[in-house]
Amino acid sequence: MPRIALVTYDPRPEASRDLDLPVLLDALRAAGAEADAVYWDDDGVDWGGYDLAVIRSTWDYSWRVAEFVAWAERCAKVTRLANPAEVVRWNTDKRYLGELAAAGVPTVPTRYLGPGDAVDLPADREYVVKPTTGAGARYAARYTPDQHDTAVRQLARMHAEGLTAMVQPYMTGIDAGGERALLYFGGRLLHASRKRAVLARGTAFDADKFPHPGLEPWAATEAEREVAERALAAVPEAPELLYARVDLVDGEDGRPRVMELELVEPNLFLDLHPGSLPSVVAAVLSAAAG
Repeated sequence: MPRIALVTYDPRPEASRDLDLPVLLDALRAAGAEADAVYWDDDGVDWGGYDLAVIRSTWDYSWRVAEFVAWAERCAKVTRLANPAEVVRWNTDKRYLGELAAAGVPTVPTRYLGPGDAVDLPADREYVVKPTTGAGARYAARYTPDQHDTAVRQLARMHAEGLTAMVQPYMTGIDAGGERALLYFGGRLLHASRKRAVLARGTAFDADKFPHPGLEPWAATEAEREVAERALAAVPEAPELLYARVDLVDGEDGRPRVMELELVEPNLFLDLHPGSLPSVVAAVLSAAAG
């Protein structure tokens, strides 16, 4: 009987927002595994007592990145961690988009502004400012050129907190085609979903945003799969990934580009794709068996 930890966050006093977690726990237990939902920052957990720790919904990590990466490295020393700790370290900093672009993967054009860097914002088009370490559109906002001063204030706030900013053109293709999320599990495309634009004009960067508006099932196109698989192949040293989500949006040429590569704690959207559950369970059990 394999022992499996599904690693999540401590939501108390609120209820967990992870709808996948109870479904996956029940399915793994029904398949014969001993499965537990475990908080990543619970100091009382014996990670070495598990055959596999699967990072699932550590959705508070972006506020505590260094602490989270250190936990992943400790955990990986005593049990098998999915995804691997080196992948966690690489993927928690969105400067990986620059590495993907350098490897020839079509990506959303991105510039980085760290504390002390000269502020240089687009003057001829809408753009997005967000941190290189963030999730759920935290500290992300959409600006027009005439909102330069507001964007500068956001940068000052982020830099005061030690954050590096990403500046990207607002990809207008998202308004028509949405953002597509291709979810891979056990090395295979599991399913795809599409959502509408998250960032509305005029929404403050520090306001709460609904992360998956208009979410619906999607049939991935051949072009989308090709770009997604090029991105996965470009992950340094091509490690074995139990799961991966590639978020795509159309560029000005109408072709898909990588907006984000989610290798740490992507939502699986099993409520939208209940038929994917058996494949997820089989892949987790296979990983636990080594």
